[in-house]
Amino acid sequence: MPLPPLPLPAAPPAKRVVDLLGALLLLTLLALPLAAVAALLYAAAPRAGAFVRETRVGLAGHPFRTWRFRTDGPRLGAALDRWALDGLPQLLNVVRGEMSLVGPRPLAHAEHPERLLVRPGMTGLWQVSARSDLPWEEMDLLDRHYVENHWLGMDLAILAQTPRAVVRTAGPRPPTGTPPARAAAPPAAPATAPRTEPAPQRVA
Repeated sequence: MPLPPLPLPAAPPAKRVVDLLGALLLLTLLALPLAAVAALLYAAAPRAGAFVRETRVGLAGHPFRTWRFRTDGPRLGAALDRWALDGLPQLLNVVRGEMSLVGPRPLAHAEHPERLLVRPGMTGLWQVSARSDLPWEEMDLLDRHYVENHWLGMDLAILAQTPRAVVRTAGPRPPTGTPPARAAAPPAAPATAPRTEPAPQRVA
């Protein structure tokens, strides 16, 4: 059962200013690369399109639709997913005021009402804490910790740590289902013949 919309809380104006300026700056710098990626994805699968739009629950329980690059296709899509770049179109959601640069994960359903007190974010504590390597329960705890303790300094620290976290989690990974290689066993010692003691001689 969906939760009833909550009244809009008074958001810190400094956070919204950082969101707006940061999103506009990134869109300005990445406009041509984003357009090129969208064109390549569309050329690879014209019927599927370049973007995926998903409904998420935002501030005060108001639903909105996010933008993401489609990753279920060519090698380019897999690279976008591996380097966590498929969510860059969500900068448009940040400009529109539906998301923040930093916040809890955008979810389709909000099971905890406190999540609705802030805008969902493109990155957050869940991102800089090993991202998808964390169990869902720990991700949820990190989201709730952010909601209860966030401030502008925390946002700036998370933004500064996000690139390094993405590089760390996008490193080489072993193939799925491949057990780790075992260390080679030390060579066995060469077998030696048992020593035999000479029999004692009797004195006549």
